[in-house]
Amino acid sequence: MNNEVFELFFTMLSLGTLGFGVAVLFARLFKAKKFLVEIQKIALPLAALITTTAMFGSLYFSEIVNYKPCRLCWYQRAAMYPLAVLLVIASIEKFKFMKTAAVSLASVGGAIAIYHWFLERFPDLDAGVCDAKLPCSIVWFENFGFVSLAFMAFTAFFTTLVLVTLRTNEK
Repeated sequence: MNNEVFELFFTMLSLGTLGFGVAVLFARLFKAKKFLVEIQKIALPLAALITTTAMFGSLYFSEIVNYKPCRLCWYQRAAMYPLAVLLVIASIEKFKFMKTAAVSLASVGGAIAIYHWFLERFPDLDAGVCDAKLPCSIVWFENFGFVSLAFMAFTAFFTTLVLVTLRTNEK
């Protein structure tokens, strides 16, 4: 298989993840209790699956396809990788402060990802964070005119945040 197939696969997976996250958010806003009760049962393992897939996707694109991660990509990874490990462990063994740690990592990572996505479109927004040799405005690929690696990271962080905060019975 060529690389474009994987790019399209991860793009579709990302859009599906975003759609699901938005649907759960709307269900919360409109208090669709039956739907939310069912989603709550799988929220933590699903968040673990999303973040683990995002982690392996980023490794695939950097290590196999050789897309060099910029500084903001590394910051996003610094949030995504421990978040994936945290959520996998939390799916198996409950522990105190899981929700706080997951919300913190997903919020910071999501903020960086959305800034990165805007920076890809408007390079003048760079506040001196990016490296001149490997600028953060490089878009390795883009599908449908807006889905880039930074957008994919945002969808994973956003949906993880929606799912983790859905679990109201944990700290």
